[in-house]
Amino acid sequence: MSADASRLARAIAAFDATNAEDPNRESYRGVEQPKELAYAEHMTEWLQRLAPNASEALRLAVRAQHIRRWTIARSDYPMDRAGYKRWRTTLAKFHAETAGRILRETGYDEETVRRVGSLIRKERLKLDPEAQLLEDVACLVFLESYFADFAHAHDQAQVVEIVRKTWNKMSERGHVAAFALPLSREARTLIEKALKR
Repeated sequence: MSADASRLARAIAAFDATNAEDPNRESYRGVEQPKELAYAEHMTEWLQRLAPNASEALRLAVRAQHIRRWTIARSDYPMDRAGYKRWRTTLAKFHAETAGRILRETGYDEETVRRVGSLIRKERLKLDPEAQLLEDVACLVFLESYFADFAHAHDQAQVVEIVRKTWNKMSERGHVAAFALPLSREARTLIEKALKR
């Protein structure tokens, strides 16, 4: 294993060890495990499917996208649109800072730390191809693994609006991958409603 590959493996192992502390659990591929660890693995798998030759910085950013997310609860912010935006902004900054600390500990230079942070914060979305790819990966993970439960827990009009916003954030490559997902008939109907508006 090259020095670069070894450093990447150490960083991912450190990300995973941190996410393994998540007290929330979910089943992924038939195995019960910490929720954010499962999410990170799912993100990496989707990146591998969409871009097997992705840069090291993007692979790191994808793996750390939700690092220690459980420590900043949505309920700590007002349950309105402004509160949601504040929560998301706080999370993005927190994830980038947490990932940056781990990257420095595993020997990465400041240029890489800055690049990974920028990707995690999804800066210049639509202009930066790697930031867009990360967004596509996150949207596909949501649609494949979390959308069905989300749809059952929320009002249909709200779900349709969320799907529309999700779809607008994705690239054409993301749309093609989303249409190929083995979604339920109910999920497909909701997506079709969102796209008609």
